[in-house]
Amino acid sequence: MSFTPKGKHLIAGEWVSSEETFSNLPMEGEAARFAEGTPADIDQAAQTAEEAFWSFSASSRADRAAFLNKIADEIEARGDAITAIGTVETGLPAARLQGERGRTTGQLRLFAQFIEDGDYLDRRHDEALPDRKPLPRPDLRLMQRPVGPVGVFGASNFPLAFSTAGGDTASALAAGCPVVVKGHPAHPGTAEIVAEAILAAIEACNLHKGVFSLVQGSSKEVGAALVQHPLIKAVGFTGSLGAGRALFDLCASRPEPIPFFGELGSVNPIFLLPEALKSRGETIGVGWAASLSMGTGQFCTNPGVSIAVEGPDADACLEAATAALVEVGEQAMLTPGIANAFEGGQKRIAATSGVREVLKSGCSARGASPYLYATTGAEWLANEELGEEVFGPLGIFVTVKDFDEMVAVAKSFQGQLTATLHMDRDDTQKAGTLVPILERKAGRILVSGFPTGVEVSDAMVHGGPYPASTNFGATSVGTMAIRRFLRPVCYQNFPDGILPADLA
Repeated sequence: MSFTPKGKHLIAGEWVSSEETFSNLPMEGEAARFAEGTPADIDQAAQTAEEAFWSFSASSRADRAAFLNKIADEIEARGDAITAIGTVETGLPAARLQGERGRTTGQLRLFAQFIEDGDYLDRRHDEALPDRKPLPRPDLRLMQRPVGPVGVFGASNFPLAFSTAGGDTASALAAGCPVVVKGHPAHPGTAEIVAEAILAAIEACNLHKGVFSLVQGSSKEVGAALVQHPLIKAVGFTGSLGAGRALFDLCASRPEPIPFFGELGSVNPIFLLPEALKSRGETIGVGWAASLSMGTGQFCTNPGVSIAVEGPDADACLEAATAALVEVGEQAMLTPGIANAFEGGQKRIAATSGVREVLKSGCSARGASPYLYATTGAEWLANEELGEEVFGPLGIFVTVKDFDEMVAVAKSFQGQLTATLHMDRDDTQKAGTLVPILERKAGRILVSGFPTGVEVSDAMVHGGPYPASTNFGATSVGTMAIRRFLRPVCYQNFPDGILPADLA
């Protein structure tokens, strides 16, 4: 299936133009023009999403599951065309986009199965106790209900799995919430073809067309309009700390504040315990280099910091990581803006007191090679800015004087998506000391692995204390993500005739 972008928004089943346009930034070939969204476009999308909510929220779990599966079918039918435009817009290799497409359709099918099982409803029943003294107890039933229309922001680094039909959209639709997506300007053509797939599924399932809209845009104005629209009741976002915090503040300052589920910045520290470092330090160093440079370091789980006790074993690990990173060479970054931000972050780290340059590479208009720096635990503790994320292939190796200083470094971290322990059996006591600290710092703790690569499953947590995310009780990956778009409702003394079907 070939695909030529229309360059328009999709609002409630209609392809809509705007007077203003913006250009995508292809890695090769001619740029295409796309409609620039306006607050009026957002208003139209939100109004129709509210209209759709009444029927969509009341639809059966089986019908919503069929809809999610149909979206997956329509995306797969456009697979080659999605890969073709995705590689041009992002510079990502075809194999990466094919894998991400599989994850996207897999998420949709997983949520379809999950809602059919029904456990997410968290149904509870306290039977009436009319003879209880001194007061009788009424009949009480509880289950989760959808919150209303949801705003979703496409992510720069995952044009499929975290964007138009990604995890935020899939979990919101599964919950029974219509979705308005603000497309990411780095890959508007990819967003459009996925929106086309969703529209085909809406038509095939005979749903209200306000169930989904895509508004394109490169300006901050359209994003602000989305989170501030009074009919939008929750927002899902994956992106930078600065942009996410600005949107979070707008959500909180509304006359009716709404939850903003932002997945933001993380450096994902790795703690190398002594016996593991002694037995396989060089192997760990090579593995760290591979994880650090994967996808040009443009994963939110990129492990940007490793911590080890100083000595020959730490030196050997660092040397192995350096040698492995030398072989990587320059790789494409997603946008010129991301490349510029990476260069700025690299210069900030290089200029920080007490930081030693281990591997200096280079940046171009749309590419980057790995950088590696080293510092001590004392310098780390004295320079808070070293803990701020640099989005790209940049690592910091921190050598501490002893395990007590490693514990102090662990306690110094802000909230993280992940934290990793590399340990052998004889490191068990030290690992046990670190685990309670890391539980407070991260949403996912790994042992003897690397955090790049997130399983989409029931037990996965992709979130963490701020600034990793704006809501430490949520996840943006895995079936528990549906909880973000539900709220509990209690039904007291309901007769069977009006009791919701899922509680009957």
